[in-house]
Amino acid sequence: MSSRIIISHFQAEALVRARRLGETQVRTSVDLNLTMTLGQLTGEGLVLPDERIVPWAAVEAAAVNKTGCFLVESDAFEKIQTFSEDTGRAITLYPTPGAPTILISGTPMHRIKGSNPYQDTLTKIRAITPLSGRVLDTATGLGYTACQASRLARRVITIELDLAVIEISRLNPWSKELFESEKIERLLGDTYDLVNGFRDECFDAIIHDPPMFSLAGDLYSGEFYGRLHRVLSRGGKLFHYVGDPASKSSGSVTRSVVKRLKEAGFRDVTLRPEAFGVVAVR
Repeated sequence: MSSRIIISHFQAEALVRARRLGETQVRTSVDLNLTMTLGQLTGEGLVLPDERIVPWAAVEAAAVNKTGCFLVESDAFEKIQTFSEDTGRAITLYPTPGAPTILISGTPMHRIKGSNPYQDTLTKIRAITPLSGRVLDTATGLGYTACQASRLARRVITIELDLAVIEISRLNPWSKELFESEKIERLLGDTYDLVNGFRDECFDAIIHDPPMFSLAGDLYSGEFYGRLHRVLSRGGKLFHYVGDPASKSSGSVTRSVVKRLKEAGFRDVTLRPEAFGVVAVR
């Protein structure tokens, strides 16, 4: 089965320019720059090697939309976005030159200034390496953290609150490994509650990358940190994303996070500004 055709303005603008220049053959991507392919430009649109066509109407719509990724199927195309019935928030797959991020109520869930979603993920993973054994990823999102962690650890348990986010992830080419890796176990539900179901000291590392405080305040609470402390093995590490330490709002959150982690029993709580987070040891 052919993979889905998904483009954004990063690919579409180049196709429009090539058409204006009279080019008939181009190297482009129809999976948001995950891979490249050689296509033909015709009067109908971009013709792919498997003879599927990306019509000019879809290309032109994507070219002028800076905030959307477009799914192209047959003669139809639509922006990848939805409205969550679970949270009441709008969710959109947001393009970058590489791996896309996800917008929840207009807020990006990855760093896109001075970094990119893929590099952002690698920086978080490096902050807590070496990884081995069982890893808990408390907030799946697009699954980048779970995928990268699974390449180092034996098993990754990842939790997502919102079914709508999972539906968006299924359409994202960069999230494919999340649904195919045998080392990743996906759970649907509220991390705050599901952590109670894990046995004591069952994880060797925890990566806690929650939405911003205003969207998920309970995931920054002392009670929740106590739950994470219980399921983390002795000597295990927790990485907690808190946001840009240079910003006034994140700086305040960081200080509160450090205080509550220590109160929950964590030790060696260390700022990791390059990863916009802190690392703590059980």
